[in-house]
Amino acid sequence: MTELSIIVPTFNEVENIRPLYDAVSKSLIGVDWEIIYVDDDSTDGTVEELIKLCEEKPNVRRIHRISRRGLSSACVEGFMSTTSPYLAVIDGDMQHDETKLSEMLTALKSGKYDLALGSRYVANGGFGNWSDGRIKASKLATRLSKIITHQSISDPMSGFFMISRIALNKCVRKLSLQGYKLLLDIVTSYPGNMRIKDVAYEFRIRQHGDSKLDSMIMMEFAMMLIEKFTHGFIPARFILFSAVGASGVIVHFSVLYSLLNFAAVGFTYAQAGATFVAMTSNFFINNWLTYFDKRLRGGKLVKGLLIFYAVCSLGSIANIGVASFVFEQNYTWYVSGFAGALIGTVWNYAATSLMAWRK
Repeated sequence: MTELSIIVPTFNEVENIRPLYDAVSKSLIGVDWEIIYVDDDSTDGTVEELIKLCEEKPNVRRIHRISRRGLSSACVEGFMSTTSPYLAVIDGDMQHDETKLSEMLTALKSGKYDLALGSRYVANGGFGNWSDGRIKASKLATRLSKIITHQSISDPMSGFFMISRIALNKCVRKLSLQGYKLLLDIVTSYPGNMRIKDVAYEFRIRQHGDSKLDSMIMMEFAMMLIEKFTHGFIPARFILFSAVGASGVIVHFSVLYSLLNFAAVGFTYAQAGATFVAMTSNFFINNWLTYFDKRLRGGKLVKGLLIFYAVCSLGSIANIGVASFVFEQNYTWYVSGFAGALIGTVWNYAATSLMAWRK
């Protein structure tokens, strides 16, 4: 049986495919290993290069995902396609040090550890040619991550690690698969404390391809932090949706005040105009922020906006109805108002998720 399966998530990494395989081959002499490239439908020739490599090498497999995105979900899909007792994740961009794989495997085979972590924060580890700004951002993300891990871990933001199958099975069904930091997801989903072995490595300079770190990835990371911090009880999207709704209140009153005091518009028309502007503002902020991974464009954007108007109009009716009913039960005005606002927000969130931003 294959002893070690190495999962490599790829997207437009055609120039790194063979160099990575060759480098791993040199570092794992004497080990029965396989490498599984999980590709999110690359467009630069990566798919064709992987097909050729699979035909040439018996220990190479590929998973070609279509209409799916995400580093974490790609890695877990790779994990679940294997039966190996040990599983590693390494980026396809050659920036991780594949020579450390042997040390990681030795640590796990000793039975003393559940996970071997490629760390940049321990002695002899480092960030390579990273700028000061990027290092500071990484350290901030690391500090935020440690708030939810509840255990000692040197580099929770690392994307280079190895885990035993036994340890993975204990937490795989609890993973949020949100974002690009699978390690943090694993550690926070694991029951109890993980036995972690730090393996120092120096982050390398990228040789080919482009960095996949963008605003969407950072948003995924923020959402995963929210999910883990609330233990999944409150969906991260709902929190963002509610925050956008709160900003809509500010927009509403700002427009209402301007129309009443500067444009001399009657209250009814001013209220209607303010409501329309606030709903429009909420829609576009939600499209950019809350549903960043489902952003609507072109004709779908117009259709989504119209659906949003209709849904939120019904939400307003539900808000007023519930608030009035609660108030009639002799509750205070603020409790009644909160009840109505909560029902309206839940309705708006659920309905727009299903109708406006449906995948």
